[in-house]
This record gives sequence, structure tokens and C-alpha cells, in this order.
Amino acid sequence: MSTKKIGIIMHGITGRMGYNQHLLQSIVAIRDQGGVALPNGDRVVPDPILLGRNEEKVRTLANRHGVTRVAKDVATALANPEDIIFFDAGSTQMRAALLKQAIAAGKHVYCEKPLSETLEESVALVRLADAKGIKSGIVQDKLYLPGLRKIRMLRDSGFFGRILSVRGEFGYWVFEGDWQPAQRPSWNYRKADGGGIILDMLPHWRYVMDNLFGEVKAVSCLGATHIPERVDEHGQAYKADADDAAYATFQLAGGVIAQINSSWSVRVKRDDLVTFQVDGTLGSAVCGLTHCYTQHRVNTPRPVWNPEQPQTIKFQEQWEEVPDNQVYENGFKLQWEDFIRHVAADTPWRYNLLEGAKGVQLAELGLKSWAERRWIDIPPLSLETGK
Repeated sequence: MSTKKIGIIMHGITGRMGYNQHLLQSIVAIRDQGGVALPNGDRVVPDPILLGRNEEKVRTLANRHGVTRVAKDVATALANPEDIIFFDAGSTQMRAALLKQAIAAGKHVYCEKPLSETLEESVALVRLADAKGIKSGIVQDKLYLPGLRKIRMLRDSGFFGRILSVRGEFGYWVFEGDWQPAQRPSWNYRKADGGGIILDMLPHWRYVMDNLFGEVKAVSCLGATHIPERVDEHGQAYKADADDAAYATFQLAGGVIAQINSSWSVRVKRDDLVTFQVDGTLGSAVCGLTHCYTQHRVNTPRPVWNPEQPQTIKFQEQWEEVPDNQVYENGFKLQWEDFIRHVAADTPWRYNLLEGAKGVQLAELGLKSWAERRWIDIPPLSLETGK
């Protein structure tokens, strides 16, 4: 058994997600545990080099976490042949150009969502990566969350019977920025800067539905800009012209109907910031990020509609929690480990840039559905068709 380093260029790690989930909770954690175990017993340890527009801020983070390497620019980082993976968690608008540079330099690429702002850009990246023969990955973190992993286990066990429908609720109230600072950056609410919840969240729902409930076949989406004016990080009021809510219905393979609401203008009265209810002929389940509750056919109560009498059934008490029978590590870290194994040992992997392009496709067609106020079919997406 041997241990070797794997060089990883990390761009966009000064932002909330890039720093917390990818640098701190994933790469630093993997490094500190002694690397990733490969199938043959060898281990590979991440050796990150950090990159960003604010070199001083990047260097401060590097020093804080014992990272010894910081790149002054993209070209310098890409020039080192020992750094074989390029990762991006920066802004969506910059991503396509950065990935194109990295792919051209022969780097394996891994990135946050969405892959780009348009399907055309996304397909071009997929084809470029395929032509260069490099390995690619797109973050699909929700599939690694305990709640959805429990849903997968229930599905695979046959618990649901035939799945009928899925209902998803995502979101929370993002402060307008006047009385107290907003929890999200202001560019999220400006179209010109690549903002909008449809482009942000429908790529998530695409991989969740495709992998757990059935391939997405059609979409009907209504967007909204509920809060038309916000205050930015500098205390300046600005026009918020990007969609801050989306109300979408999807037709999935096998006749499953999914309805998912996404909103930054909703106050939370549910168990988590995102919840999914899955109803099947034999049983139902409701999950959040970590917890999951079930109700089987034989345990389903028999309510009677009577608006003249107070409801006596305590519906919340009729569900049983799926126990934590294993330790669930950080989902971002688990996916990083899988991708590193894929690069270092060619282990199986399916979450490549084509999967990222499918997410952008759904967002683009969701926006089209909103604009044209109609159902839109989702055509198959492949390298051959490029559609």
C-alpha cells in the first residue's frame, strides 16, 4: 500500500459554499483524515492550490487551514502538470470560460451548479471534455444527504409500491437588506448578473428526480419576482428583476407527477428548509435534509371530512421515523471522495458534465414554460444530439 498526493486547483473558495462545504468540510477534512482509500488499498491525499480574484483573502484562508499553495492567476495554476483537477465554485457567469481553459489544459474538472447560464454553453463544454478525454464531475450534493439517501433505501426496498407523486417545498425568507442584511448575495436577484431561482434550483431538482423518482419528461413552470426592490451589501437600493420564486410541476417517467415550489420569499413552517413527500400505493415518506418519516398502508389513519367538528386525529403522530442505522458524513465530502477515486482509480462515476447540462436544460425550458405559459416536453440530451 502506498500514499500519494493529488493536486487540486480550487477556484471560488472565498464564497460561502466554496469555503464551508468544499474547502473546509471536504478537501481539508479529507486531507486531515489521511486521504481517500482506493480499491487496491492505496490512498491519495488532496494537495490543494487555492485561486481567486482577491489573492490576499485567498492567502488568509490558506494560512488558516494549513494550505501551503496559492496561485496568483488562472494561467499559473493551470501550468503545473502535477495539479490534475480543476474545481470551480465561483460565479455562474465565469464558470464556462474557466472550465474551457481547464479542459484545454488537460485538467479533469469538477464544479458547482449550474454548469453555465445556457444549454448551448453547457453542451459545448460536454463535447470539449469528451473530445479531450478528461474526467468531469458536477456537484449533486442532495443525493448524498441523509434524508434523500433514506428515500432511496425505501424506494429500493419496495416500500412505496408504485410511486404516484412527489411534493417538494424548498426555501426561506431572504431578508430584503434594509432592516437587516440579506443572507444571500445581491447578484442572485439581478438578471444581468446571472441571478434567478429557476436557474439556481431547477438543476438541483433535475438530478433529484432523475435519480430517485423517474426521468423528467415535461415541465410546467411559473416564476415570480415577489420582492421587486432590495438593498445590496453596500446599503444601496437596487431593482430585483430576477425571479425569486418558482412554482413547477413535472411529469416523470412511469406516470409519476412531481410538484416542487422554490422560494426565497416564503416563511418556513415545516421541519426543514427543504422537504419532499413521496406517496406510493403501499406507503408514503416525508424527508428533509437529514430526517425521514414513513407511513405504511397498514398504518394509514381513516380520516372523515366533517367541517362541523374539530379534527381529533393527530396526523403528525401517525408517522414513524427511519432510524440512523449508519453514520452519515457530509454529503459534499462524500461526493468529493467518489470523484477523487474516479480520477485516481477509474472507479464508476455518472455525475459528469452531461448531467450538469441536463440541469441547465431543465432550467432553460422552465423559463420558456413561464414565458409561454404552457407545458414543455423535455427532449433527450446526449452528446450525439446536442439538443
